Amino acid sequence: MSTVVLLLATGLGLGALYFLIASGLSLIFGLMDVLNFAHGAFLTVGGYAAWWASVHLPFAAGGGWGFLGAVAFGTAAGTAAAFLVELLAIRPLYGRHREQILVTVGLSLAVPALVQGIWGADPLTFPRPDIARGTVGVLGAAVPRDRLLLVAVAAAVLGGLLLFVRRTRYGLIVRAGVEDRAMVTALGIDVRKAFTLVFAIGGAAASLAGALGGLYFGVVTPTQGVSLLIFAFIVVVIGGTASITGCALASVAVAMIQQFANYYTVAGLGDIAVVAVLAAVLLTRQGGLTTRTAERVA
Repeated sequence: MSTVVLLLATGLGLGALYFLIASGLSLIFGLMDVLNFAHGAFLTVGGYAAWWASVHLPFAAGGGWGFLGAVAFGTAAGTAAAFLVELLAIRPLYGRHREQILVTVGLSLAVPALVQGIWGADPLTFPRPDIARGTVGVLGAAVPRDRLLLVAVAAAVLGGLLLFVRRTRYGLIVRAGVEDRAMVTALGIDVRKAFTLVFAIGGAAASLAGALGGLYFGVVTPTQGVSLLIFAFIVVVIGGTASITGCALASVAVAMIQQFANYYTVAGLGDIAVVAVLAAVLLTRQGGLTTRTAERVA
């Protein structure tokens, strides 16, 4: 029983990490119709910026509040990077999907190479705050605290994104702009500013995942964003490319499949099982598991 509880807790922690990455992808694609392959680059920027802040900035050093400062710095750095990418590279290419893919793929290769050139390819140890150290007893299992912290953060992000999309003025503007950009512009509304905000929010979610991913894995590496982005795309396809709630459900499902398959079968078979589920979804429900029940970007 304790093994099952531990696998469930670990799966939830990994699913929370997947959701933080995939939610930004779903938000950007669902609201802006932009397939952003550079999303993993924002994760790398967030992870390394948080690590750098914990080493060099006094307010971000040590545990406790220092860790929160490091995560805030990493998230801000990734958000700024997303803002610049949208402003300089994506905005001139709206409606030109082929060029968007080429630009974002180029950025996804350039950023890890740049990071590797500065800090090297070796993993860098990520600081672990007191709040994430140790374990908590749950039904006889010793559950690591960092998993519970990831789940709490992911739940907060899910609530914030749903609130933004459904209740805020900018969320409504972007949704209307995707359906009929010319009409919204004719009403005197600057859709470009709303699109920039959405892209920055998506980058913030990815960079937050990068900072907390260092907590989950214990290290940051230049290729961490690329490897996690693969599973984030799988999550988005399974959950529905325009559904944040679908991403949340698919994130948990994918992580659970990986954890249980890797533990009870052969290590690495979990990834194959996830790909098999992806193939089944594409063959039976091309819009994702939540196509009929989920609202667009909700």
